[in-house]
Amino acid sequence: MKALDTNVVIRFLVRDDEQQAETIYRIFKQAESDKEALFVPLLVVLETIWVLESVYKISRQEILVSINELILMPILEFEAQSAILSFVSSALETKMDLSDLLIAHSARFSGCECVLTFDKRASNFGLFELLR
Repeated sequence: MKALDTNVVIRFLVRDDEQQAETIYRIFKQAESDKEALFVPLLVVLETIWVLESVYKISRQEILVSINELILMPILEFEAQSAILSFVSSALETKMDLSDLLIAHSARFSGCECVLTFDKRASNFGLFELLR
C-alpha cells in the first residue's frame, strides 16, 4: 500500500496546479481499477486542515465537507478513521479550532482520558484539561 502526502490531497481538493491534479486523478483512477487502497495518515488530515484554513482561506464548513467526502472514497484508507469521523461530527456542533478538535479526538480514540493544554480556549472542550 502507498500513502498520500498532504500536498497530494491538497492538489486533489483545490486543483491549483492542473498538471499535478491530473496526475493524482490518474493515480486515483488506477487504484480504483486495480482495487487498491491508498493510505491517508492522520497527520496528513491535520496538515490538510491547516493548509486549507491558513493558505487557501477555505471555510470551516467546506473543509468538513471535503474531509467527509474523502472518507467516503473507497480507494482511501484513513489512519484512525473512527477518530476522524467523530471529529467531523463534533466539529459540526462546535466552533472549536479544527486542529485542536482533531487532536482531542485522536487522543480519545487512542485511549487517553484528556489532552493536557495551556490553551484556555481549547480547555472549554471536554477532552482537554487546562494546565495552570
